[in-house]
Amino acid sequence: MPYVPTFDRTQMMMCSWDSFVDSESIARLIDAFVNSLDLVKYGVKEAAKEGRPAYDPKGMYKLYIYGNRKGIRSSRKLAESCKVNLEVKWMLGGAEPDFRTISDFRKDNIDSLKEIFHEFNRRISSAVEWGFFSIDGSKFMANNSKDRNFTKNKLDDRIKWLNAHTDEYLRILKEMDEQEDLEEAPENLTREVIETKLKEAQERLARYEAYQKLMEETGASQMSLTDADARLMKNKNGFAVAYNPQTAVDSETHLIRDFEMTNQVTDHGMLSPTMEGIREEACDTILEVVADKGYENGEDMVKCLENGMIPHVIMEDGKDGYELEISYEESEADTASTKPEELKKSLHAGKIPEAYKKVISDMKVEEVRRKVKEEREASEKAESIYGTPEEMAERAKEGYFVRDPERNLVYCPAGEILRQKCIKKNGNIRYANKNACKHCPNRNKCYRGKGEWKEIDFTKDTLEKPCKEWLKAEGKENKTANCTAKGHYEKVKVVKFVLKPSREKMSQRMCLSEHPFGTIKRAMGATYFLLKGLRKVAGEFALFCLGYNIERARNLLGFDKMMKLMSRASAPFLSKCVFYSVFNVTRKEKELILCPN
Repeated sequence: MPYVPTFDRTQMMMCSWDSFVDSESIARLIDAFVNSLDLVKYGVKEAAKEGRPAYDPKGMYKLYIYGNRKGIRSSRKLAESCKVNLEVKWMLGGAEPDFRTISDFRKDNIDSLKEIFHEFNRRISSAVEWGFFSIDGSKFMANNSKDRNFTKNKLDDRIKWLNAHTDEYLRILKEMDEQEDLEEAPENLTREVIETKLKEAQERLARYEAYQKLMEETGASQMSLTDADARLMKNKNGFAVAYNPQTAVDSETHLIRDFEMTNQVTDHGMLSPTMEGIREEACDTILEVVADKGYENGEDMVKCLENGMIPHVIMEDGKDGYELEISYEESEADTASTKPEELKKSLHAGKIPEAYKKVISDMKVEEVRRKVKEEREASEKAESIYGTPEEMAERAKEGYFVRDPERNLVYCPAGEILRQKCIKKNGNIRYANKNACKHCPNRNKCYRGKGEWKEIDFTKDTLEKPCKEWLKAEGKENKTANCTAKGHYEKVKVVKFVLKPSREKMSQRMCLSEHPFGTIKRAMGATYFLLKGLRKVAGEFALFCLGYNIERARNLLGFDKMMKLMSRASAPFLSKCVFYSVFNVTRKEKELILCPN
């Protein structure tokens, strides 16, 4: 059977560049969308009248959006695509910027990318019906290796290891000096080798001690040398230096409505910050948001309710709702209003707003006792009860866990330092040092539990706890001083109520939140960031979300409808959106207004 016939490479041909691009290619949508943008309002400067001609900034934006959707992200690969990719050559009109030009333009205009992402969402809002929102976060690796990231425990261990090696090298050199008649030592133990290793260890020790001092001065829990904003986070494969972007995904369309870039290790308290942008666009509309159990935070859920958002956070099995509490403030509030200020007044006055009747129950005003700290002098006296860190460490060696609230660490009886591991739901702070406990010679003297290391919990006011096993082994009595911050109790009025999330909405969370992240990482290959710094990484993630939304919207609406939406200039289109929002027309009327044939 003959092969498929091919053309003659030397054959001459006459055709347009438009014929090389598929009629429903995503490149045509990107081209139409960017051409309709007014780049001046995004801070793009006009081309200089003198000197060499500049590349069209719209062509550069097309290149970034297309490249991120196709998994072509580096500046060098984008520059190569300008020469070999027919769709890219069509969008840029044959322009071939080098990788430095591409990189510099992205660096100078990184802040505009999130605004362009929001502009795209406003364009397609005319043709879709938005539902409730699902919020979730995912770890994206930063441009920083684990070897260039240091936590306080990691520095403590390395400094201890280097001190031991330095002492050993000095001991070997001293023995060499004392044994002058010593025959020639093995090659790996010559004086030159030992002195070289000693010098290297001392230099590393000085560098790590400088890092430790800087972290104590700034109060930082960890330090990344390549990307200062990146943090060590736990993921499915262990630990990685990463960022934790939060996305708000629409339930009806699976489109990403908004996102919030953060380097926060956990998702606690990220409900209201992620929804802030959507809240500003829909001022008086009650929004509903679904999240997993990692977002369980009473203060954050109360803040959502105050701002017109109903949080549906997944609960433990057997739990019927969340018991929340806010301060009482007497006021005349309009319970029928959906404005955030009126909702806040109603909640603090102990009245259930009409919009929250289905999710809030058992609201009541109670008088409770709350601990109030004394004057600052008394607090400072309690904090400095043992004086210097050296004195605290000496006290700990007597058989106690001593907490230093200023540096947020705990000294253990073995002379090691325990760092904060987490803050529990009840507000207690948990301290641990896994590496120190695993290799501690006095482990059995301190801890005999099933776990691999000791964990100790402190309240914010507690400064000392006895190690009962240690004191018993030493034959000492427990003589714990009164080491709590002084204070008194006062009666205050609070509003207590139960928030009952919708189980129907909670059951849809996984299929909503995981879908966009999976597509971005799997189909687009965006599992890590190329840029450094929280601000630049946010712009890079905006490209991820925009590339995903363009593809998703095309699948939902079809190519022809998308071309109509993308081709409209932003100013008239936005005026129509305002008209629609004011008169609150139906969806069919909306399409006639915003998408005329």
